[in-house]
Amino acid sequence: MIHYDLVNVVLMRLPSLNAIRAFEAVCRHGSILKAAEELNVVRGAVRQQIATLENHFGRKLFTRDGRRLVPTLQARAFAEASAAAFDILQRAAFELDGTAANRIRLGVPSAFAVWWLMPRVAAMQASLGDTVDIVPMTIVEPLQMHPELDAVIMGGEYRPAAGITALRFMEDEFGPVATPSLAATLSRDPVAMGVLTMLASRSVPKLWDEWFAESGTPPVVFSRAQEFEDLLLALAAARSGIGIALAPRASIEDDLKRGHLVAPYGFISRPSGYSFCCRMPDAKRPAFAALSGWLLRCGTPA
Repeated sequence: MIHYDLVNVVLMRLPSLNAIRAFEAVCRHGSILKAAEELNVVRGAVRQQIATLENHFGRKLFTRDGRRLVPTLQARAFAEASAAAFDILQRAAFELDGTAANRIRLGVPSAFAVWWLMPRVAAMQASLGDTVDIVPMTIVEPLQMHPELDAVIMGGEYRPAAGITALRFMEDEFGPVATPSLAATLSRDPVAMGVLTMLASRSVPKLWDEWFAESGTPPVVFSRAQEFEDLLLALAAARSGIGIALAPRASIEDDLKRGHLVAPYGFISRPSGYSFCCRMPDAKRPAFAALSGWLLRCGTPA
């Protein structure tokens, strides 16, 4: 009897699940409007749920950054735990009623999908059958931000998250790349890159900074910079001779083999490599285990 009383006390302290769902959606979108659209309710209902949750905890859960709502540090941790809990419940419900999907919606960075995964897709289907839907991601974001996806492949962007398991299946390297004719104009000192146009991507905005830091190269002041929405576009611009781009080797291996691009300063190892990320309950399912095993066989394990 005491045991059940204690359980009831704990449950009574939990806030409304509807309030938690609204809060988690606002955290993902940074917007009450977008959260309301996802939940198919009016904005006032979402505001009311947030107010209910703030009254429950006795504190503000968001700060404002321009037009975007940003969760506080404590609220962010609660949002991650909430997202993981909802994922577990949703997949448990699928298992219970027998509607668990047999297909995997796999989010993949677009450049990695085009230049590494798609050339291997026939081998993947021969091994796994037609069970994987590849969803290119222009902006690579963690799985907890994409409930519509079953798994994602993450590069240097990966950060551990509650309820998510990550299998590192391949090492990678990265470095500046350009056409052979442009590279021939450069000296051995990376400062020489400054005469070229720096090609960058909004999908991986810190890639150049990471290379400077990890290679021990002093940041170069470029005469001009050009930014593209997607790394694919930045690499296409490099291939056409517009300037020099910073690229993960796995995304341009075919260009290197064909001599379309060269790396005048070589490549350095990216310690994070590439990881296959899925929700913990899914990791035990046969389809996910088969896909992770195939990636390990095709990749280069550490």
